[in-house]
Amino acid sequence: MNQSNKLLTIGQFAAMHGINKKTLMWYDEIGLFQPAVINPENGYRCYNYYQSPILETILLLRELDVSIHDIQDFMKNRSASSLKRLLEDKIAELDLHITHLQAVRTTLCTHHQNMSTLLTIDLSEISVIERPERCLVTVDVTPETSFEEEVELITAETEKYQLGRLHDASYGSMIPVSSLLAGSYNDYSKLFIEIPFLPYQPSLHLPPAGKYLRAFHKGAWDKLPLRYEEIFAFAKNHNLTLHGYSYETGINENVIDRIDDYIIQIEIPIKE
Repeated sequence: MNQSNKLLTIGQFAAMHGINKKTLMWYDEIGLFQPAVINPENGYRCYNYYQSPILETILLLRELDVSIHDIQDFMKNRSASSLKRLLEDKIAELDLHITHLQAVRTTLCTHHQNMSTLLTIDLSEISVIERPERCLVTVDVTPETSFEEEVELITAETEKYQLGRLHDASYGSMIPVSSLLAGSYNDYSKLFIEIPFLPYQPSLHLPPAGKYLRAFHKGAWDKLPLRYEEIFAFAKNHNLTLHGYSYETGINENVIDRIDDYIIQIEIPIKE
């Protein structure tokens, strides 16, 4: 006997596809997917083997959050071209969702690393680390730029790069090493946004890959110049030449209530 012609009960067919038989009953009631045969004596629904690919397509589209209305339209005009168009749209949406999830994962890993750092660091330590190449979105600021203006600038950039939520990126400030060496400790020239998986564009800032001097500062901002003096003294004692920008990032904002507990991570490129 050809098994492909054998009828299956609604319970058997539902179990084969990992769904509840009530789902099949609902699909039948709304005209989306109907049984091959309805027993005239007892009204039982029966399905055959050839209906499996059609049901699996419906279940796939539902898993992709295609609306019942759109699936009904597809089923009325089912063809290779219509399914191709529908799947192309969903693949594009899925790619965006995957990128978002990857960005969230990267952010979580950054937070996790920051928390691990908080639990183990010696805040007085100055060390040399390796940094990979990365792309930063930057906005220009001056010492006269108000906080409100900075918020507007950051908001505009997050919208420009379609950043869904602020937690999808990390933020910081940049001050030229030349300004620090000249004693201009408030000469911040840029704010940066690090967006995971952002492809390179000419407008982006590329911090150099390689060795960086890393240090930390905790507490009042007015004591930050003293920390920079220690950093440059360390560099001089170890014959290290610093260049470019100092990249400052807060690493514990989400676990503190007082600004006096705020910890800034400072990273400055070392000229090879």
